[in-house]
Formats: sequence, C-alpha cells, structure tokens
Amino acid sequence: MTAVQAVRRGYPRYLAGRLAEYLSVLLVALTLNFALPRALPGGPLKLFGSPEALARLTADERAQIATQYGFGRPLPQQFLDYLTGVFTLDLGTSLSDGRPVIQALADALPWTLLLVGTSTAVTAVLGVTLGVAGALRRRRGKGSGLLGAAVVADSVPQFWLGMLLIVLFGVKLRLLPTYGVSGPEGVTAGGVLQHLVLPVATLTVTGMGYLFLYTRSSLLTVLTSEPVQHAHARGVPYGRLVRRHALRPALLPVHTILMLEIGFLAAGAIVVETVFAYPGLGRLTFDAITARDYPLMQGAFLVLTVMVVLMNALADATYPLLDPRARTGGRQ
Repeated sequence: MTAVQAVRRGYPRYLAGRLAEYLSVLLVALTLNFALPRALPGGPLKLFGSPEALARLTADERAQIATQYGFGRPLPQQFLDYLTGVFTLDLGTSLSDGRPVIQALADALPWTLLLVGTSTAVTAVLGVTLGVAGALRRRRGKGSGLLGAAVVADSVPQFWLGMLLIVLFGVKLRLLPTYGVSGPEGVTAGGVLQHLVLPVATLTVTGMGYLFLYTRSSLLTVLTSEPVQHAHARGVPYGRLVRRHALRPALLPVHTILMLEIGFLAAGAIVVETVFAYPGLGRLTFDAITARDYPLMQGAFLVLTVMVVLMNALADATYPLLDPRARTGGRQ
C-alpha cells in the first residue's frame, strides 16, 4: 500500500472518529443545558420572572407553572421530554413576548450570521495579511509599529470601542446610524449595510490583534526552523522560501484558530449587539437573561453551544485537507 493510498483510506476513519467525539460533546452540552437550571437553589422556577413577582405567587400558582412546564415529573422523564423537544424543534414558548422559542431564534440567527460572517471575513483578511507583513518586517520600524498596534487592539474592550465609535461617527460626525438595522424607509439593503459598519468595525478591531499575533508568531517559528534555515543557506531565494515552504505550514494553526473564533464570536457578539441594539442572537440572549425568560435562555444557550461545536467539527474536517499527515496521525 502506497503512502497516498494509506492517507486516502485514513480520511473516512478520521472523520468517523471525530464525528463520534463531537456527538458525545453535543450530548454532554445538552445534558448541562438541561441540568443547570434545575440545579439552582429553588429549582428552575427561580428563573421565571422577577423575584418580586415570584414572591407574590401562591402555592397553587407555583404548582400550576410547575405542571405546565413539566417540573413535577421525574427527572429522567423531563430529560426525555427535553431531548424530544430539541430534536423536534419544540423548545417551548417565550415568556417575554409569547412567541415560540424556535421562531424567536430563527428571527435573530440570520442577523448574527450576517454580522459574525462579515466581521470574520474582514478580520481574517486583515489579521493574516498584517501578521505575515509583521513577521517579514520584524527587524524594521513598520514591523514594530504593527506589533504595538496589534497589542493595543487586542486589549481594547469591545463595549468601550463600540461606545467610542457611536460618539465619533454617530453623534459628532453624523455619518453612520448607531443602533438597530432599519431606517426611516424600513429594512432596506442599503440601510442594513450602513447599520452593519460600526458593529463590524468593533468586532474586527478587537479580533484582528489576536489573529495578527498568532499569524506572526507561527510564521516566525517556521522561518527560524532548521529545514527552512538550511534551505536558505543552500541559496534558495528568501521570497521563494517564504511562498513555497513557509506560508502553508505557518497558516495551518491559523486556520484552526480562525474556525474556533467563528464559533466564539457568536457568543462574543452579545456585547456588540447589545451596545448597538442589533437584533441578533446576542441581543436576544441578553434580553432573555434580563427578563428571566427561562425557555428563551435555554434555547439561546443551546444554539450558541451548537455553533461552537459545529465550528470545531468544521475545523477538524477541513484540517486534513490542508495537512494530509493529520489523516494518519503523522504516519507515512
């Protein structure tokens, strides 16, 4: 059996193993999402409404709520009902506005995907490009300037930068809208793009520094490795050495980091969506927490968890396409 055949045969086995691992992770996440509200002192009823409203409930009203949401049943039966609801997309009804939870999530998710997808694309292009430039120009003034700017950008809090952009571009200069997604004409394509500028700029600036630092560090590690140094000593031109021998291995870990960042960005967008009143999943989660909307909270956390697991799975599935050694565990 040749090395190529071994690699091709190893890919389905690699994917099957990873799929089993992620199904196990998803089952654990579902179990935690079910168990944590019930582990609170006082049970899940503590999450229904404000403490003042709960204090006014009579024992009969509490029993009625517990019966309506099935809290009086044995825990295994509740868990089975919860799993059935997840797989049939029946996550209950929001206590805030009376909508089905799945409908509230479906309305908010496209806005978050638009925001996170746009900011991730811009962050990846700028972060990787500047990271490569910072590594190649590390001994020059521009490289030091890029490194300092990246460290500052990586340490800036999202809420602070968002408020600063609102004051500058929305209040002082009056160039861009500062909240929501609709203007006087309602929701239009041009209006959506205008409302997207400031949230995307906030996520890009605060996320670009980390990607810059990781790309720079990874490329420097490859450039200073013995095989690359030996090739340079044998007379291989530096530009050809970087393009053909250094960039690909240096960007492999960056690919993994970028996939993970997409999943975590959905959760990180809670702050940005709240600052800009953006009607995405993050704002929905914040509203559910402040309103103590237990069914909506559980549904939002479930979607965020699934997004993180899916991005991890996507990173694992695409990594062997970039590095065949991962399919056989490093064996030739």
